[in-house]
Amino acid sequence: MTRDAQATRRRLLDAAADEFSEYGIAGARVERIALASKSNKAQIYHYFGSKERLFDAVMNDIVGRTANSVPITVDDLPGYAGRLFDVYEDDPRIARLATWYRLERTGEPTQLDVLSETLKDELTQIRAAQRAGALSRRYRPADLLNLVLHMSFLWTFVFPELQGQFVKTSRVHRRRVLVDSVAALLRPEPAPAGVHGP
Repeated sequence: MTRDAQATRRRLLDAAADEFSEYGIAGARVERIALASKSNKAQIYHYFGSKERLFDAVMNDIVGRTANSVPITVDDLPGYAGRLFDVYEDDPRIARLATWYRLERTGEPTQLDVLSETLKDELTQIRAAQRAGALSRRYRPADLLNLVLHMSFLWTFVFPELQGQFVKTSRVHRRRVLVDSVAALLRPEPAPAGVHGP
């Protein structure tokens, strides 16, 4: 791909991320994406084929960049969650795009390859760390990964009725609550009442 083509594709992805995060797939308008990217509808369809495939390209791009910039660290899952939190705080579009993806693309026959591969790799690393005794086995690998990933999004999904409670909280506070909560997940499961150690 030539440099000009790469630059055009990058502009289209950036403009589309803004549009989709605001309106979702159904509400997004190809005309607005073309205008914002200083391109035209023909180029959008040339590069991506359809509005739905453009959305998938946006998601693949964001998931790939996030996975590359914040690789999982199974020896420090609280730190991993904190670094994901930083990415989501710095780019609020990600949480909105993830919401639209679940609403409008989940259940579609085509899944995001980069997301499937990233999750598969992360699960493999968690399984290996649990087998080696380096990571708590309190939760199944898929349960643990799901908890960590969703907790990282915690503050982006606060109910409007609760937002007033968090208006004055700092980013440092929100990050600390997240990291401490993930650390709590990894503590050994307490013994049942009445059971004592040797």
